[in-house]
Amino acid sequence: QVRLVESGGDLVQPGGSLRLSCAVAGLRISFNSMAWYRQAPEKQREWVATITSGRDPTYADSVTGRFTISRDSARSTVYLQMDNLKPEDTAIYYCNTRPPRGDWGQGTQVTVYS
Repeated sequence: QVRLVESGGDLVQPGGSLRLSCAVAGLRISFNSMAWYRQAPEKQREWVATITSGRDPTYADSVTGRFTISRDSARSTVYLQMDNLKPEDTAIYYCNTRPPRGDWGQGTQVTVYS
């Protein structure tokens, strides 16, 4: 059974930075494409970033140049470094495979306020 535990969300002002973590159990992250997704209030969940098994990153246009996805296979953890945060980045952030499996974690709340 796959278990995904996201953490690192917080309240932050525009222009600030956060680093999200996703601890993964029951899945070899180095053998899978892992991704971050987010869901803003009253909106559908959307894809944010992917890191492939070959460590190739891809990003949604809205976060390109500001977010960086990475992984530590030894710790079975996927990270999302978020810089120059904007109010429109406010959402609950989730990690999962790409494409996503049926199992989702509880997510971590990121709120960017001015």
